[in-house]
This record gives sequence, structure tokens and C-alpha cells, in this order.
Amino acid sequence: MNGAGSPPSLRSRLRAMRSEAFGADSAGKRLERIQNSPNFADGVFQNPEGTARIRPSGSKLELSKVYFSKDARARRAPATPIPVHQDTLADLAVPPASGLRLTWMGHSSVLAEIDGRRVLFDPVWGERCSPFSFAGPKRLHPVPVSLAALGPVDVVVISHDHYDHLDLPTIKGLASTNTIFAVPLGVGAHLERWGVPASRLRELDWNETAEVAGISFTATPARHFCGRGLRNQQHTLWASWAVAGPEHRVYHSGDTGYFSGFRDIGAAHGPFDATMIQIGAYSEYWPDIHMTPAEGLRAHLDLQQGSPSGVMLPIHWGTFNLAPHPWAEPGEGTVTAAAEAGVRLALPRPGESYEPTLTDTIPAAPWWRSVAVPPAGGWPEAVPAGDKAAVPATASASGAEAGTADQGTGTAPGSPEAAPSAQSAP
Repeated sequence: MNGAGSPPSLRSRLRAMRSEAFGADSAGKRLERIQNSPNFADGVFQNPEGTARIRPSGSKLELSKVYFSKDARARRAPATPIPVHQDTLADLAVPPASGLRLTWMGHSSVLAEIDGRRVLFDPVWGERCSPFSFAGPKRLHPVPVSLAALGPVDVVVISHDHYDHLDLPTIKGLASTNTIFAVPLGVGAHLERWGVPASRLRELDWNETAEVAGISFTATPARHFCGRGLRNQQHTLWASWAVAGPEHRVYHSGDTGYFSGFRDIGAAHGPFDATMIQIGAYSEYWPDIHMTPAEGLRAHLDLQQGSPSGVMLPIHWGTFNLAPHPWAEPGEGTVTAAAEAGVRLALPRPGESYEPTLTDTIPAAPWWRSVAVPPAGGWPEAVPAGDKAAVPATASASGAEAGTADQGTGTAPGSPEAAPSAQSAP
């Protein structure tokens, strides 16, 4: 029976007993809004440019061989501890001279200080991106600064509800503050279960904008998927974000496969002083939902209408082991692609700040080489952005020779995201 007064179904009762980390389902007006979204059809949110493959293609046996190969495992983590910037709090204590400063905290977590406001993208301070404390990908470096010491944050922006972007311990740590949360449609159900009042939520569909303290936040399309459990109903949206202050504009890609809509986003909301673009955790087994370094560079150029303007910050790499590729490969591939395209990169260590419009503050050294096992032929010579002729023949966009030593934190075969249970929603 499904009428008024009917007892809840067994499935509903079981779902109500789920661990808090799995979040909550949308209901009531939120669910009605989801079902009325122009991006929701046939019972699920739809991707731009058609269906995206969200599960590994090809043979599971073949993928397992890649994951458990001794040689491959030895290259998926750094050989020695990752260098974390030691002066993050001291740097943040001084206001940015230009009005815009970015601090990469690792993975996709970035603190953006923009025109007098502090915006925190995809904050993940937990030890594992997983619903469990004992399993799932473990961080490869400590957080650069504690959440409590970080100080007030005006707005927290969430791109989607996967565990490596929406972290229960971090949200709980922020729930008691006065911060506003800008999230894609449906994600608010998770946050309300975790103690965030509805009054502090700005829950947006694609191409909707919220204004907070003089800064505009627009949820823009992305090509990805959602979910925090064993099955995926696609009832929470995923998004990239265009954020504009009175003087500066930035873009955060969240997780996405490459698609032609980047140019439309740039035309509507750019040009951007800085972009934060996903370049890690890609694989031939899930090509539609994450970008390679070369695709990330192409996305940056599309967002800037073909001009190599602005500064690109590579994100979604280095902190968690989420894919079969070598740990250092995303960094190496991005450096090569940027050099060929003439794009200026920011290459901060975790916790390191820079001001995108001030050239002398932008870190540009490939710091990861000091902790990764070098390839057989040695590291390629550093190439200034735009110096195509100097790109060494040994430097490929894939960086497949960037070997690393295993730290025993790899994901389970078949997982393009944070944990086997994080691939899809119940």
C-alpha cells in the first residue's frame, strides 16, 4: 500500500537505518523540484551530450590485473612523504594584495579569497574518502591546516555528493558556523541530515545563480554522476561552478568528463582570472566522467574562448589514490600539455597560496618529482609555458613513465570514485 497512512515499506525502513555517512534522500518539495528540473528525465538527472558511462567498460578481469599488477601498484603512490606547505596560516593572515588568492588544500579542496570574501570549494578534511573509517582510499598527506584554525568561511561550495568531494566529518565541522552552503540540487538533503539548517543552503539547478555577500555563485553543467551507496538513482545533481565577485572571476570544474559545453560556460560567465580543473583519477575504463590532463587543458582553453589567458590550477590529484594511473602522471601530463598550449599553470604544494593575477606569486616548479620515483630515462627538462620547441620527446601527455612506490591505499577494482560503495546511490 502506498496511500496516506500506509506503513513504510521494508525498503524505506532499511534506508532509514543506513549509516549517517550515506546521507539522506530527497523528499517533499525538494523531490518535487528535482522531478520538475529540465535536467531530470526518465527518473534520473541527465548528462549533457547524452548518456555518460559511469561504470568501468571492458573486462573486469582486465581491470583487476591492472590494479593488482605489482609494477602498477608500485607507481600509484609517492615513494616518500608529500611536501606540505608549512606556512599556510601565516600566509592567509595577510590579505591578498590583488584581491584574489587561491590556496590548494589537496585533491579538489581549494580556499578562494575573492574580493574580500572567503569561499571553500569541495572541502575534504577526513582521513578517508569513504563511508567507513576502516576502508577506502586514505589520504596521502596530512591536511595543511586544521579546519578549526582555518577561520571563518563565507561560503562552502560543493560540486557533487561523492565521498572525495562531500565529506561528513568536514561538513559537521562547518555546520555549527555561519557559513552558507552552495550545492547542486538534491545535495541539500545530505547536509540537512548532518545538521546544516535549510536557511543556510543555496541549492541550485544548472544555470541558476545565488548571490551571497556580493559574490555570485552559478551552478554550471558538468558531465559526471552522483551517489553515496551501492545503487545509484541519480537523484542528486552534479555541477561545476562559476563564481564572480565585483573584480574577479573563478571557475571550479568539480568532476567532469570533457564536453563541448565548456565554451558556453566561458561565454556566459568568463573570462576567468583562474580556473581549477580536474586532471586526475582518469582511466580508459571510465572515459566519460573524468578528464585526462590534455582534456583538462582543452577545457581551460574553451572556458577562455580559445585564449591561453588566466591561470589554471590542476586539481583532483595527488591526495588520494583513485585510479590505475601512476601517482605523478597527472602533474607531468598537465605540465606537458600546458607547455604545448601556452597556458600558465599554478603548481602549488598542498597548503601553498598564490595570487593568479600576480605573476611573481605563482608556484611553477614540479614539486612532485622530489617524492616520486623518477622514470627510467629521468625527469624531462622543465618547459616554459608556450615553448613548444623545447618540449622533450620523452615527455608525453600521459606521463606513463612516472613511477611511484606503493603505500597500500589503492581503490578497489572497478571504482572510478572514492570507494566501491561510492559509485552509485541506493
